[in-house]
Amino acid sequence: MKKGILLLNGDPYSGEIDDAGAIVVCSDGAYEWAHTKVHIDKNVGDFDSLPYMPTPPPEEIYPSEKDFTDGELALHKLIDCGADYIEIYGGDGGREDHFFGNIHLLLAAKKRGAEAVMITPRSRIFVGSGKVRLDGLKGRTLSVLPFGGSAHIMGSAGLKYAYPQRLDYGRCIGLSNIAESQTAHIEVREGDFVLIIINRGKV
Repeated sequence: MKKGILLLNGDPYSGEIDDAGAIVVCSDGAYEWAHTKVHIDKNVGDFDSLPYMPTPPPEEIYPSEKDFTDGELALHKLIDCGADYIEIYGGDGGREDHFFGNIHLLLAAKKRGAEAVMITPRSRIFVGSGKVRLDGLKGRTLSVLPFGGSAHIMGSAGLKYAYPQRLDYGRCIGLSNIAESQTAHIEVREGDFVLIIINRGKV
């Protein structure tokens, strides 16, 4: 797999970012918090959130009024560069509408055949479908929510609570499950779901 890192202009990520061997694309104002933490291969955006030009200089400056967010442009740039596993940092915090929109970047990556995860100080967030294995999470809290419509559950194992046959859009029943073994899984026949793994024990 070719690793990509996408840096977004939400709350600055305070942890370490392993950029070894990765393609790193920075979206607009994320440069302010990110350029001293990781190497940056490409800067992408309209740069209305940055009062100076970043390094390296952008290949293109996009108009501020456009049909894509800077994050979308940066994500597709990463995938066009060959990244098929993408870590997203800075996608949380800031504005709630931006955070919700950034969750959609996970689905956009999936639709293009790439695996993506949003990493925050509090959680790891994925969009999944089919059968998803959960390894090494014993004692951790996780939540599964349908994304875009109902998710039809085929089964799950290794979790404290069994899921109903359907996780309906507009309900919260998938919140706050707990992994009770080192190997667990959830399998969905139809629909996508958001999987959120909390970066601490039971809550």
